[in-house]
Amino acid sequence: MSTVRVLTGITTSGTPHLGNYVGAVRPTVRASRLPHVESFLFLADYHALIKTGEPARVQRSTLEIAATWIACGLDPAKVTFYRQSDIPEIPELTWFLTCLTGKGLLNRAHAYKAMLDRNAATGADPDDGVTAGLFMYPVLMAADILLFNAHQVPVGRDQIQHIEMARDIAASFNHQYGEHFVLPEAAVEDSVATLPGLDGRKMSKSYDNTIPLFAPREQLRKLILGIVTDSRAPGEPKETEGSALFQIYQAFATPEETAAFARAFADGIAWGDAKQALFERIDTEIAPMRATYEDLMAHPEKVEAMLQAGAAKARTVATPFTARLRHAVGLRPLQAAVETRAKADKAALPTFKQYREKDGCFYYKLADARGRVLLQSQGYASPKHCGEAIAHLKAQGWSASPALHEMAAVAEGASAAEADTALQVLREVA
Repeated sequence: MSTVRVLTGITTSGTPHLGNYVGAVRPTVRASRLPHVESFLFLADYHALIKTGEPARVQRSTLEIAATWIACGLDPAKVTFYRQSDIPEIPELTWFLTCLTGKGLLNRAHAYKAMLDRNAATGADPDDGVTAGLFMYPVLMAADILLFNAHQVPVGRDQIQHIEMARDIAASFNHQYGEHFVLPEAAVEDSVATLPGLDGRKMSKSYDNTIPLFAPREQLRKLILGIVTDSRAPGEPKETEGSALFQIYQAFATPEETAAFARAFADGIAWGDAKQALFERIDTEIAPMRATYEDLMAHPEKVEAMLQAGAAKARTVATPFTARLRHAVGLRPLQAAVETRAKADKAALPTFKQYREKDGCFYYKLADARGRVLLQSQGYASPKHCGEAIAHLKAQGWSASPALHEMAAVAEGASAAEADTALQVLREVA
């Protein structure tokens, strides 16, 4: 199975709650452990500036969300885990994309249209409260995704439009400047639960009805006891359909536990007992992670070190790719600096490595700018034949013909798309 690059971001504008855990954090951590998935996970603090003007809140939320991901089992050594604002290539790419994104496309963005509708309903000026940041939000999101050429972006159904817009923007750039971007796909998980909050509506900071994920044990119990229920007395059968208690329990329980809880509802379990059962089931899963979270919150320098290491890892991808994009759009050195820049660009380019093995045959490897092997050749009787094969690949790309597949195989951990992208770079600088 070929490697799939998956990118996920969480905006740093609030404290993680149970809904975030069930809907985003838990499935993301599980997906990051799959052998065929290359995960890019980031803290979207640039996006937070659109939503809040409270600097302390943005900083605190960044720590809380990073600590949450780590406490919930994310291994920074096995993923690329970074803070958005530590990657200067993101705002640079945002500007490149801004310069070719049509205003008409941005006019159709759901968040912008919702503001216009709200202003129309209240009789306010159409642009009241509409910042350029809100209007340009889809372009920044596109830059987040396209900079790392993500194949998939896990989103809820309300975010699908942003992925579609990123595809449109990428296609426009590719048409104008050549094939540089992978067109991302929205990965919609219909099976991922959307939790109700304390009042039965969707758990959301906007409704102030959330249950903080790592609330102290007694606070967690108190919040769960406060979940709104109906007036049915102990002994009266209770409906699971529409019950916030049951829906939250189901998101944490096994199918067997859920079935037993449903029988208890039918048998007329008292609401107090049902809430206690819910508290115990949630705490069973959360308690082992709470100590790690509290330690990270008490030692933010540990989290900062992880984020800095993650940023350095992310920039091994972002920096050479942005150099390629700068060249594509015409931001190139003038003649006096060409030789110096050419050496730097060459160091950031994919390379073919030709060598001779003990069997007397000649081989080659195609490696990306980080040195990761993408293609591995068969053996050739002479260096001339090996060189001809390399020239053939450079001219046509690996996926162009089945015949080329006999000349080289995609290396473990790489993909045909990555190999073709590397070959395209070499054609452009030839």
